[in-house]
Amino acid sequence: MFKRIALFLATNLAILLVISLILSLFNISPYLTQYGLNYKALLIYAAIVGFTGSFISLFISKWMAIHAFNVQLIERPTTEAESWLMNEVSNLAKKRNIGMPDVGIYDSPEPNAFATGWNKNNALVAVSTGLLNAMQKDEVQAVLGHEISHVANGDMVTLTLIQGVVNTFVIFFARIAAFLVMQFFRRGSDEEIQGGFVYYGVALIFELLFGILASLIVMWFSRYREFRADRGSALYVGKDKMIKALQRLQQLMDQTPTDDRAPAFNTMKISSHGSWLALFSSHPPLEKRIEALQKYR
Repeated sequence: MFKRIALFLATNLAILLVISLILSLFNISPYLTQYGLNYKALLIYAAIVGFTGSFISLFISKWMAIHAFNVQLIERPTTEAESWLMNEVSNLAKKRNIGMPDVGIYDSPEPNAFATGWNKNNALVAVSTGLLNAMQKDEVQAVLGHEISHVANGDMVTLTLIQGVVNTFVIFFARIAAFLVMQFFRRGSDEEIQGGFVYYGVALIFELLFGILASLIVMWFSRYREFRADRGSALYVGKDKMIKALQRLQQLMDQTPTDDRAPAFNTMKISSHGSWLALFSSHPPLEKRIEALQKYR
């Protein structure tokens, strides 16, 4: 899950920057500032760019995930493990009243799984070889229930909408900040400064800075939906199985030396110690997820 969110955010940022660059090359900025700062035009511009980048990221998320992690899709099961995996996903999809997702396996030593896709009836559920090797079947079943819950809840679409709103305000306030900076340091005519690459460069720097701060909102929602997906798995697979799966992940994390931990483990480690960096974590600490499930009725 951590990998998929990181890939979505990175893709979204890259698309956002490319769109901003293209619009800058076509000299759009002067139309926003030629009579001072036109806030209405700027907000429309920011919304178009912000939501375009976010929705492009959503529509290519499945394709990107397959190629980024070299996911091997299971079309016809050739092993007992593949048959079991397909059957479990199929049963869970029927219980949650969604279309059968594509199912795949990717080679990675870390126990991980993710779900992605723009449509809950055309999604992808992928698990790592590390997950299949390290966990028992009932634990893997709980993880699959968690990922199917993400799909059924439409979490990717909700995340996209939130990201689009965040992008809009990042661009909006970045351009305002760049406008104020250029007004303060201007050395020539407004047209020369506002329409040039200096203004674009300053705006880009502010977009990156504000984007980092705005990611706090996206990460908060990501943590919230993890609790919700845990409850979904507990409801359809069994609370004890989901707790057992999380405890198993905690055990694997504790057994792995800090320097050897995969990025997903490092993220959980930061969250576990209550550091301020936990605000940038896509997942809550495992202890809190287990505690929340134990209280869930």
